[in-house]
Amino acid sequence: MGRGATAGSADLAIDPGRFRKVLGHFCTGVTVVTGAGPDGPVGFACQSFAALSLDPPLVLFCPGKSSRAWPVIEASGAFAVNVLGDSQRDVSTVFGSRGVDKFASVDWTSAGSGSPLIAGSLTWIDCAVDAVHDAGDHYIVVGRVLELGETGTDQPLLFYQGSYTSTAREHTEPAPARERLDAFLTWPCGDDWL
Repeated sequence: MGRGATAGSADLAIDPGRFRKVLGHFCTGVTVVTGAGPDGPVGFACQSFAALSLDPPLVLFCPGKSSRAWPVIEASGAFAVNVLGDSQRDVSTVFGSRGVDKFASVDWTSAGSGSPLIAGSLTWIDCAVDAVHDAGDHYIVVGRVLELGETGTDQPLLFYQGSYTSTAREHTEPAPARERLDAFLTWPCGDDWL
């Protein structure tokens, strides 16, 4: 296909099942986004989390418009992103479910913003809501990073093709390759990261 050519017409409907199947081939990390409301803590499992900017430090996540936790988080003006480890599959399942007291089954403390930090997470990012953008059946929430947690040693919890998975470190990369990959976080040097 040449420059300017399109793979298909924009007016053609995309089948939701096929869309999910294709995007299921993109492996994501699993986080729990939490916040504090007047009636107590709220939170939900979230795969749509990413680093956005190094300067200033910004992150983003995308809550669904039907989320019951998001309006509470938005009203509070702050949230924490808890990055889950492979040993926290049960935490992801609880926070991905409706109608349960999600915080009854986990130990947690409060971040500086008041947002819950889940014990045992690989790390956490405490943020202030910086901007909210409408995006189809979701919102894109940009968070200004306020504080960062220490990092754990568990393997990250990943989601791939509808199932949990994890990384296995069978070998380590030589230092020069690792140094080049450090710049991969938010592409500060354009799109030639290797």
